[in-house]
Amino acid sequence: MKQGLIACVLLSLLSIVLWALPNRPQAKDVTMPDAKFNSLSYAPYRAGQSPQDGTYPSPADIASDLTLIAKHARGIRTYSALEGTLPETMARIAAHDDIAGLAKKAGLKMWLGIWLSANPADNAKEMAAGIAEANAYPHTITRVVVGNEVLLRRDLSVNDLIKDIDYVHARVKQPVAYADVTHFWREFPQVAPHVNVVMLHFLPYWENKPLGVNAALAQIQTGVEQFKKLFPGEKISIGETGWPSRGRWRGPAAPSRVNEAVFLRRFVTLADREDVDYNLIEAFDQPWKYADEGVAGANWGIWNAQRKLKFPLNGPVVEHPAWPRYAGVGLLCGWALAALAGFRGWRVGVAAFALGNGLALACLGTLPLLYNNGLRLDALVNLPLQALLAALAMRRAAAVWAGRDAPLAACGADILAGWRRGGFPLAYDSLWLLFLISAAVFEALLVFDGRYFDAPLPVFIIPVLAAALRLWTRDLPRLAGWEDWLPALALAGLAVADMGVEGLANLEFLLWNLAALLLAAPVLRAGVGR
Repeated sequence: MKQGLIACVLLSLLSIVLWALPNRPQAKDVTMPDAKFNSLSYAPYRAGQSPQDGTYPSPADIASDLTLIAKHARGIRTYSALEGTLPETMARIAAHDDIAGLAKKAGLKMWLGIWLSANPADNAKEMAAGIAEANAYPHTITRVVVGNEVLLRRDLSVNDLIKDIDYVHARVKQPVAYADVTHFWREFPQVAPHVNVVMLHFLPYWENKPLGVNAALAQIQTGVEQFKKLFPGEKISIGETGWPSRGRWRGPAAPSRVNEAVFLRRFVTLADREDVDYNLIEAFDQPWKYADEGVAGANWGIWNAQRKLKFPLNGPVVEHPAWPRYAGVGLLCGWALAALAGFRGWRVGVAAFALGNGLALACLGTLPLLYNNGLRLDALVNLPLQALLAALAMRRAAAVWAGRDAPLAACGADILAGWRRGGFPLAYDSLWLLFLISAAVFEALLVFDGRYFDAPLPVFIIPVLAAALRLWTRDLPRLAGWEDWLPALALAGLAVADMGVEGLANLEFLLWNLAALLLAAPVLRAGVGR
């Protein structure tokens, strides 16, 4: 026991170091020349609000947002003249003030968006509302953006788009713009003579061939220079660019808090040097976007959904500011698991603190991302089951190290037969098989339709560590039929396939797929030994 206690003390110190190292302050030397951003895309939805389910912010919420934005930006960009943002709220705001009026009170300029879709009747209403608002606030609204990525979505033909642009242009005094990704400006250059501003969208994270931060900035600079030559005499503006602070890696494009800060700071420097005005996407994280764009789509804000600034505009950035809390969870779980095994030997300590910190990482990768009831239910099931598996794996490994035989492993056929009868005993082998099958199913989703799915290591980290323990203690599964080997074989094959899909530059998915192979390894090893 004494050896085990000493090991736990040393492992506690090592755990703190391993948590602190990736969360040390970074990017201190990457500075931003301006005290404020030029413009930020503004959608006012807070946590729990969504245009999809009809829950909208109040006028007071919007006024509070705009006051906050004014501390760090000179203006905002909106996307719909009727959004107000969206009909029910617009009716309430109209009695108090519309969004341009609230922006004026906050001291912000505004690029007013007029949303064009494939519905001509809706477009007519949008244009009428936009024209009226632009004429009501000629000094606050400094640009009218007629259409956003209409050609990308193929909602209108280029000729119909030009007609709508000309219609608005003739009825407002402000400069008129159209905004789209660079490909469609190259494909339809005939739009440019009808606008005062050519607004380009550069979103390197979402490109078919995504780029890392440095390559993305170089691409933006090259793109701006090309469009200045393509449209000489036209005003070139960047209507959207940004970087997500969280989400799946896409090749070398790694979402992170540090990368978002570095990208935005260096981009502002680039925009100043190129004398190009810009709008960043976006002011606040939008959790409701998770349903369509995954975790990354919900995390493009300068502020999070709770209106807390993610990082200073200049100065050091910490990737996970709450890391001490999760480190504490890891230490508590590590000590608890070691106590469960009686603190018997250094191997118990290593296993306990690996599993304990695994549980902390599972919490870190799950609890900040509970954007809807489905995710909350998943976490409510997954985290307790992982904790239970950690305890069972710890007891099982400790028994082997103490010289006692581990209980005979149940075979997959017996477990599945029990499930079909409606029983699910919370036993080691049942949990093991459940996680193995779930991992294979999730891996299939990643291979065949993984664009918006994150690498699921936090959901499976304890089963992966349990697999490592099974190999360490030679406590291999008992194989009796296809129910035992098929999930593992499928998981291993799909993991190799996903490495090919994601590429070796995607370090997040490389780590996950190696972990998936480790999860399958005890079954594969048992099969080889037969």
